[in-house]
Amino acid sequence: MDGMNYAPISQGEVNVVCKEGEFNFGVIGLDHGHIYAMCNGLTEAGATLLVVYDKDKDKIKEFLTRFPQAVVAESEEDILNDSRIQLIASAIKPCERLRLGISVMEKGKDYFVDKPGILTLQELHQAENYCQKTGKKYAIYFGERIHVEGAVFAQQMIESGKIGRVLQVTILAPHRLNKGSRPDWFFEKDENGGIITDIGSHQIEQFLCYSGADSAKVTHSTIANYANKDKPNFYDFGEGNLLADNGATCYFRVDWFTPDGLGAWGDGRVFIIGTEGTIEVRKYIDVANSPNGDNVYLVNKDGEYKYEVTGKVGFIFFGEFILDCINRTEKAITQKHTFEAMRVAIEAQEKAEMIPTTI
Repeated sequence: MDGMNYAPISQGEVNVVCKEGEFNFGVIGLDHGHIYAMCNGLTEAGATLLVVYDKDKDKIKEFLTRFPQAVVAESEEDILNDSRIQLIASAIKPCERLRLGISVMEKGKDYFVDKPGILTLQELHQAENYCQKTGKKYAIYFGERIHVEGAVFAQQMIESGKIGRVLQVTILAPHRLNKGSRPDWFFEKDENGGIITDIGSHQIEQFLCYSGADSAKVTHSTIANYANKDKPNFYDFGEGNLLADNGATCYFRVDWFTPDGLGAWGDGRVFIIGTEGTIEVRKYIDVANSPNGDNVYLVNKDGEYKYEVTGKVGFIFFGEFILDCINRTEKAITQKHTFEAMRVAIEAQEKAEMIPTTI
């Protein structure tokens, strides 16, 4: 019921790509619940979780209830200096993610961080420079595509030519606020990047992926704080329009207005128009019809189809990503794609027109 704690576990066959001890990772920073999703995906694909560190002992205690195999480190430095570890996964609070990432790459390890992995264009340039300097990966967990089977299936259908060339993508991404359970940094733009940089980066990354675009520009974006005036540096609504380098367009909307009566943390939906058909993904629920997610609708020249794909597609990103780290390839996601998604998200946030809500 809270997207912050969204941590799917595979319901079907899992593709294990390595043996125990062949690919080891450590965890630094437990500020966001997505770390559980990240660790689920990595361990299911065969990665070995060795160590964890966070300065908050209560967070460590909770983490160990789910991953008891992890040894608790005394400090960040202990993990950074551990020669057994090839990858550091982190959900440290957003304003500390670049700092940690630089330290990870300087120590010769790859970095896998929760979104938003970068908050400003200055940080983006720093990350790019350190990737070039070290040859290490700065990967970001875009869970709304890589950790949703319906979203993965939509990508596979596009790649197989089911709807022709993608022309337009519309993404609706409401989230449940659960205001009382959020940490202070969640409500501060300087610490979390703002609504578009944060949850909007998911949607922008999906658009780039589904459209096959290398880059995109922001044609318009808006943000608002409609209902949380006690948090003056927080935005509860954002939207944007994008134009990709290949001519595809996108409209996305993100907000914190999921109604209490919804049986999921958000009614996330994706609508894709192609030259030869359309796809709709109802990610987490089929409202008033079924509590199950991963509902994919296809219409093309052959007819109308509905697919329920939970447990049938799997989360292929994680195995591919592990192999990328081992083989120094880019099959799961390219560094250019990752950084472009964050660049567009940051630009959309910074260029956004603030909607007056006192009228």
